[in-house]
Amino acid sequence: MKAVLSFTALQLLASYVTGLPLQDSSLAKNIKRQNTSSWNPPSELVTPLNEVWEHEMSTYSDPLGFRNYGFDQVIDGKGKINYCVRWDSTQSVTQAQREQVETAVRRSFNKWIGELAGFDGFPYETVDVNVVGWAVKDKGLLQGDTSGIEVYTTTDEEGIPQCDPGCGRFFHQDNDYSACAAGADRHYDQSLWLTDGFEGGAGGDWGQRIGQEYFMQNLDLEDIHILLHEMGHTFALDGTFSPVGYRGC
Repeated sequence: MKAVLSFTALQLLASYVTGLPLQDSSLAKNIKRQNTSSWNPPSELVTPLNEVWEHEMSTYSDPLGFRNYGFDQVIDGKGKINYCVRWDSTQSVTQAQREQVETAVRRSFNKWIGELAGFDGFPYETVDVNVVGWAVKDKGLLQGDTSGIEVYTTTDEEGIPQCDPGCGRFFHQDNDYSACAAGADRHYDQSLWLTDGFEGGAGGDWGQRIGQEYFMQNLDLEDIHILLHEMGHTFALDGTFSPVGYRGC
């Protein structure tokens, strides 16, 4: 298992060192499967990749034993990932905008999957990504039909909208969703946390956090840069270290 994780992470690291993931939005049709189980990067990437890899191995606690990276979630979910949006905002959001959010998240997540397709036997070329819920300060902020999503008004300890912890993978990595009132099939693997006035971003196995204004203004962009970067953290990539001669994306 360690070897599998190493190959997978190195494949992602190569994309990270050289820039952003796949640029093509026609996901399944244009993905080129790796069909290899050995790593043979371009010669100019050998040294920086080794630097980044050694830094990750020395920085993170049990990096090869942890089992909730993005690719672990994809495997456990059999090619399906559910999101819940934490709408940390006072702005209303239309049904059409919510559909655009789902499309943008699906497109962005699959750019990372495209880098893994076929590598070391990775079994998926695309992943079925769906937004199953929204957490809001007030249900009235969600305009239009909400029958297809779970609507949460629960909050975290700081009073920020939070999707039901009983349904969250981050809180139940044993896959026990018996406390999820919406049902196990409506659990969420990751949260997309959109915050008014938030600059930069954050990411991890729990999901991604970025500015609400930035994200909503860039929904139709092929590459939503900050979201893609934060998804990289979900897939175990370190954003605070740059090898000699390269800069982080």
